[in-house]
Amino acid sequence: MKQSKIMKRIVSTEYLLSSVLIALLFVYTGYDWWWLFIIYPLIDISAFGYLQNSRAGALTYNLGHSMVGPTILIALYIFSGIDWSLFIGLAWLFHIFVDRALGYGLKHTEGFHHTHLGKVGKAKTAKRKK
Repeated sequence: MKQSKIMKRIVSTEYLLSSVLIALLFVYTGYDWWWLFIIYPLIDISAFGYLQNSRAGALTYNLGHSMVGPTILIALYIFSGIDWSLFIGLAWLFHIFVDRALGYGLKHTEGFHHTHLGKVGKAKTAKRKK
């Protein structure tokens, strides 16, 4: 196995383990596990910028898939005790970690299939055919 494939597998495993940890923390704090699956697709609304163009899509997608937002919400909970911010922050982090475990990273403006973790989807299979 090539060195880059090993590194990608390590990174993917790290994100998978992180998503499991976040899910356990979510349940441990008293939230019902099934909320993670209800909220999961809602975060992908951030991809609708791609309906305009790749630049807008990358911007909106990255806003929804950056760890900055959930980190702020979890910090808000720590410093103020606002329960909904922990609920949303953990569910949002779960989504991000699962996506990253699957290889979907932050997007470049070249298009949806170009991420900071490498190419995904059609771009990845097109690269193999060359």
